[in-house]
Amino acid sequence: MKSPDSSNSLSVRVFEELEESILNGIIKPGENLIEMKLCSELGVSRTPVREAVRMLEQKGLVQIIPNKGAVVLGISEKDLEDIYTIRMYIEGLGSRWAAANITEEQIRELTEIVDLQEFYQRKNAMEHINHLDSQFHERVFAYSNSRTLQHTLSHLHHMIQYYRQRSFRSDGRAEKAIKEHRQILEALANHDQDAAENLTVEHVVHAKENLLHIIRTHK
Repeated sequence: MKSPDSSNSLSVRVFEELEESILNGIIKPGENLIEMKLCSELGVSRTPVREAVRMLEQKGLVQIIPNKGAVVLGISEKDLEDIYTIRMYIEGLGSRWAAANITEEQIRELTEIVDLQEFYQRKNAMEHINHLDSQFHERVFAYSNSRTLQHTLSHLHHMIQYYRQRSFRSDGRAEKAIKEHRQILEALANHDQDAAENLTVEHVVHAKENLLHIIRTHK
């Protein structure tokens, strides 16, 4: 017999797998999460599946509807607008704080990331560019010296990872984003808090506008 701890751990693993599939667009909004089908696909009993679905409901990713079961909500266009607007303010603040605290070693680390982005951009190696994009933002969060800010932004980035990749792959966006990273880096290196914050806000606004344009064009 499994211990309560092992049962909880299995529920969390099922939750994480389903969450990842929803956030990456593999499980689409409007789809039903059918309990028996999930049990068969994931090789688990009903209990961890039910607990995982409840966790998804608490995160707002599914809705339990009487006589219909668990229906996937996913990330709506309104959710994306809200997340990017929140990112705009918090990431701007993160860059402001990073500009005040950043060290020469940290500047070198960010410079290497942007240099590599420019290198891979010339080769059109999108997977590498995407990975480096995440690294750039994560490093700036860390250099803000705020665990709360870091945790909040890591969660928001996780929620929209699929959409960020989708946006980054659109024509011309990667090149523009890398140029914006270079400008943010220069502001950070100069310890210019106002410029670092303003450039970061503009960077997120451009990303938001690009993503919403893609979504509305492909509706």
